[in-house]
Amino acid sequence: MIKHNLNFQKMKLKILINIGISISFALILSGCDPLGKMLKKQAEIKYTLSPNPIEMIGDSIQFNIVGKFNQKLFPKKVTFIVTPVIKYAGGEKALKSLTLVGESAVGSGQKIVYSTGGVFNYPSDKIAFEPAMRNAKIELRSIGQVKNKEKAFDPIELADGTLASSLLVRNDEKGIIAKDVLQKVESMNQTTHIYYAMNESNVRSTELKTEEMKAINTFINNNLNSPIYEFKGISVSAFASPDGETDKNENLAKDRANSGSAAVMSEFKKNKDKKITFGKTKDQFQVATTKEDWDGFKSLMEKSDLADKELILRVLTMYPDAEQRRKEIKNLSKTYTELADKILPKLRRSEISININKTYRGDKEITRLANSAPDSLSVEELLYAGTLSNDVNNKVQIYQAAEKIYNNDWRTSNNLGCALLTQNKVNEAGEAFKRAEKSANGSQTMVFNNLGVIESKNGNLAAAMEFYQKSSSQPETKYNMAIIEIRNGKYADALSNFGDFNGHNKALAQLLSGAGSSVKETIDASNEKDMAYSFYLKAISNVRSGNTPEAIANLKIAIEKDSALKAYLKNDAEFIKLRSDASFSVLVN
Repeated sequence: MIKHNLNFQKMKLKILINIGISISFALILSGCDPLGKMLKKQAEIKYTLSPNPIEMIGDSIQFNIVGKFNQKLFPKKVTFIVTPVIKYAGGEKALKSLTLVGESAVGSGQKIVYSTGGVFNYPSDKIAFEPAMRNAKIELRSIGQVKNKEKAFDPIELADGTLASSLLVRNDEKGIIAKDVLQKVESMNQTTHIYYAMNESNVRSTELKTEEMKAINTFINNNLNSPIYEFKGISVSAFASPDGETDKNENLAKDRANSGSAAVMSEFKKNKDKKITFGKTKDQFQVATTKEDWDGFKSLMEKSDLADKELILRVLTMYPDAEQRRKEIKNLSKTYTELADKILPKLRRSEISININKTYRGDKEITRLANSAPDSLSVEELLYAGTLSNDVNNKVQIYQAAEKIYNNDWRTSNNLGCALLTQNKVNEAGEAFKRAEKSANGSQTMVFNNLGVIESKNGNLAAAMEFYQKSSSQPETKYNMAIIEIRNGKYADALSNFGDFNGHNKALAQLLSGAGSSVKETIDASNEKDMAYSFYLKAISNVRSGNTPEAIANLKIAIEKDSALKAYLKNDAEFIKLRSDASFSVLVN
């Protein structure tokens, strides 16, 4: 019995010793597992992402991650590999990894000291933005290593979405339409000359048959009854050449004024319409006479090729007295003979001008003819007709006709291109602008603006900007440049170039450049204030300033105006803070 008890006690002691050894061995193993210890305390590792949410600027996103390890958290022999991953619908993109090492770890990397802890900084490269990234999440995945052992740490989500409000820019580039120069009422005159023999005032029959006289007679006969022409008055200026006696020249000029008036009056009297009295009575002729036309004499001499031209011009300067002038000129016998033949006969004249106001066709008539008989209109009338129509299809037809008839006028092709743009016929518009550029020989900078619009519509932003820079003085061009600057993330430059163009795009530039408080005022001062996207932009400004009720109110109106905004809103990181709001949930569900 005693022997049996002794054996039992020995066996019990052996079991206790084995248990103690096992516990001690387990404790030793635990102390040699730094990864396990670090894994248990992983919640103490602090990560900060900036900006948060991340933001698309230009065509890319970029962010920075800062991680902090407290003291005695990073074991000496551990290698810690951090990999940021962008997760989004349809895929994910792992970025380059950052390696951190304990002070006794093998390999290279940023060192973290066990006793003091440390901080790491991870600046990402620029990452090309994809539309699906609007709802992207930034996830940090980490792996710890000690020799051949490796353990994955829990993934850490750092951001839920990407601010991409620059995508809201409206691609409403402004083409520039060339203006017509049509004058509704144009002052003009029809002028003819009657030339006289020396010392005579009677109108010779040959003077009534000159091409100039025939032209004015035809004009009178064709247009005296026309509603387009208003005959306002008749001016008669009669002259005597400075080669006769002064007293006789004065009377001679008066007689020539009377005979010239009578010759033109006879043409008006051929119109037998008693209601038309214009030009039929002497009192309608405003007469002025110049007894000695020294000014005309000087002008003709300056244009002549007479051998003694300079000598005669000096005589005119040296002798202000008319009699002395005549004496000195007549002393140049050979020259005087040439004067009598080539110069003086042109000074013995009556000059008759009929003053007229030409009234152009009314708007209704121009519109009718532009659609029925465009070849009966001038290029100015056709260009003007294009501005009278509110139907873009009709505008295209008018400008097509104008280009066909007046294809040497660059404005017809240019304005056709602008009309085609409003139909979203980008390729056809581009061809029209190229024709305009060729016709203008590169002299019209507004064509460069329009060519830039085509490049921008086709996504060739660099080529578009090159064209815009050739036309940068135009306010429309500055507006178009601002659209590209928003796309490129140059918000301050965009805001400057928008200038006085209030509206959605300028308000967007204000929002993105940090001047969100101006958004409402800019939109409300524009003709775009009732657009769905204008209310949506106001809502973003509201939520950024913390005004949730106003943001909800503006979003409601925006969705009522454009139901497609509901789906867009659901993934918009601008409204992350509202996703738990019941009123917001009603809007997106």
